[in-house]
Amino acid sequence: MSTTWALALHGGAGTIARASMTPEAERAYRAALQAATDAGADVLRRHGSALDAVEMAVRSLEDCPLFNAGRGAVFTHDGHHEMDASIMDGRTGLAGAVAGVRAVKNPIRAARLVMEQTDHVLLAYPGADELAREHGLPTQPAEYFFTQHRHDQLQEALQEGRVRLDHSKAQPNEDPKKKMGTVGAVARDQHGHLAAATSTGGMTNKRYSRIGDSPIIGSGTWADDRTCAISCTGHGEYFLRAVVAHDIACLMEYRGLSLEEACRIVVHDKLAPVGGEGGLVAVDAAGHVALPFNSEGMYRASLTDSTPIYIGIYGDEG
Repeated sequence: MSTTWALALHGGAGTIARASMTPEAERAYRAALQAATDAGADVLRRHGSALDAVEMAVRSLEDCPLFNAGRGAVFTHDGHHEMDASIMDGRTGLAGAVAGVRAVKNPIRAARLVMEQTDHVLLAYPGADELAREHGLPTQPAEYFFTQHRHDQLQEALQEGRVRLDHSKAQPNEDPKKKMGTVGAVARDQHGHLAAATSTGGMTNKRYSRIGDSPIIGSGTWADDRTCAISCTGHGEYFLRAVVAHDIACLMEYRGLSLEEACRIVVHDKLAPVGGEGGLVAVDAAGHVALPFNSEGMYRASLTDSTPIYIGIYGDEG
């Protein structure tokens, strides 16, 4: 059966074990993934654009305090939030991104604003926040982004004297760099166009305005109607050095590989051996979806017009 539209999204990857997840928490995560999928799929069902679909899906995840993006973003060393986001249109090749924003309610909207209303690709704080205000995007005070769970993570990280990529509270004897909380979405619309979007709060206890792969076009986000749309989640430094999202598109374009094979090579053969833990969501020009990851788990969901919704958290969920 042919696919006319497709959507896939993620809410972070890392050490996500059944033993550390309460039934209530699992239900909450699955419900949030369902809501974000519904938000994006509603656009696609109504013949809307892939660009609108990924924005709506990511906005839903940014509004949910369970994920490290928008409301619920992790704290920096100085006790505030620095949020990054990017979006790319596979039809035009245009892209926009913001880094370190502190007040924009939905950073993904600011990223799209950069793409559509400026001659630039990437704007950083404080200019990115200023642009958002000038164009009337909703902003929020610092209290809006606060969650007790993320504040507790910061206190733990400060006591340990190290940076964390945690998605949830560390377990005994657990490597603190095992949980990555970026969110993202990719889509193919009924017009055959692709788009990708990614958003994150970064690393708990990060300093010096550190920026990972999420707002970097080609590393954390990529979309090209000829090949694929990609949104990544993982240890950003590795994804930056490997230019992960664009590498997958290149393997498809230059070597003629399928989406699944290109993703496998990059995620498992290139990233995993050097410690680049994480994953991504992908869709190709024909609407095929891939959800690869080399970590213990990844919050993920997908839906097409010809297949039922899939929601997964753990590595053993096929």
